[in-house]
Amino acid sequence: MTRKAILFDLDGTLVDTAPDLAAATDYALTRAGRPAIGLDAVRSMVGDGARALLQKGFTASGGMPAPEQFENAFADFMVYYGQHLTDTSRPFPGVLTCLAALAEQDYALAVCTNKPEGLSRSLLGQLGMLDLFGAVVGGDSLAMRKPDPGHIHGTVDALNARLGAIHGWAAMVGDSANDVNAAKAAGLPCVVVSFGYTRIPPHELGGDRLIDHFADLPEAIVALGG
Repeated sequence: MTRKAILFDLDGTLVDTAPDLAAATDYALTRAGRPAIGLDAVRSMVGDGARALLQKGFTASGGMPAPEQFENAFADFMVYYGQHLTDTSRPFPGVLTCLAALAEQDYALAVCTNKPEGLSRSLLGQLGMLDLFGAVVGGDSLAMRKPDPGHIHGTVDALNARLGAIHGWAAMVGDSANDVNAAKAAGLPCVVVSFGYTRIPPHELGGDRLIDHFADLPEAIVALGG
């Protein structure tokens, strides 16, 4: 038996994590003597992983510090964020119902995110979502990350290793250029959600389908051949 696979980005796609990411970024910045930059600024910086997020935060608050100071601030970020992963982070409306419906239809589900794998698993576990996915592949799980197509291929390989019989058709669901570009390079269709954290308007990302709510995802998947 073969199964079709659906890969999901995490931050800004499955879960609204921006408020907790902003709190961790501001904590690290203020500990380093910088001004806080706030939620609106952080929301547009998410998508390239934790280290890149803090680098963008420093750049926005006066420029990159000395390497040692940055590493100290990054350690502060990771400790704080690890302790506050789900203070306010919640799945977007309709996510849990949609994932359950897709699983019932025997789609193999995976998370393909630039967020570190350990934090991703902890976040999903705390929200009661981890068991919905056959694989969780983070930005530090492989030698590459999105938009490199190897991240997509590696996630499908992880599904195969865990579940077996994932062949042929797969799709990516995300909110950013990283997701669309990785999917295209890997030869996969991509569904873009309109409510994520992209710096580019969602309709300009070049996805194959654009959805405003997770209730629309199953129809989009079928329309793409899934």
